[in-house]
Amino acid sequence: MIGTVLILGFTLSLDNFRTAVVLGTLRLSWRRAARVALVFGFWDGVAPLVGILVGNYLGQRIGSTADYVGAGGLGAYGLYLVVHAWRNAEPEAVDDRWMVFGLPLPLSVDNIVAGTSLGLLGYSPWIAPPLFGAITALMTIVGLQLGRLVGQFIRIRPDLLTGVALLIMAPLVGLGLI
Repeated sequence: MIGTVLILGFTLSLDNFRTAVVLGTLRLSWRRAARVALVFGFWDGVAPLVGILVGNYLGQRIGSTADYVGAGGLGAYGLYLVVHAWRNAEPEAVDDRWMVFGLPLPLSVDNIVAGTSLGLLGYSPWIAPPLFGAITALMTIVGLQLGRLVGQFIRIRPDLLTGVALLIMAPLVGLGLI
């Protein structure tokens, strides 16, 4: 039972991981990276709890749109970063409000569906949600640091690089290609 939940938690954290790799090119400080990871983890923990509590009906409705919602969030943030980079000089520090408040919600929609399935199978709401949150937080911090490392080798403004990468990633996610 725990092995299944661990594998599911790891699988569900991969969307946050790939997003974190792209966001890592913004070269966030350790404090900001930890904040982003904790918020991503929090929402990936809350989402399956909502799914477990809400039930099958909502899961069926959301399940068909989860990839589109996530892709929309990624595309919106990518577009924001690109437009902001064109209109403004390179900032000294990155404004991470959108990253912390806007991205985790659409990226957690799939966790609602997973939580609904776990609830129907009789899993406890006290096991999967905190486990999913912890796995996502860890995967996010690893992704942010990997993206930071990659960003050091690519000599483009970090906010523009991240925006373009998110704009490329959004339709791929929406089409189910990644």
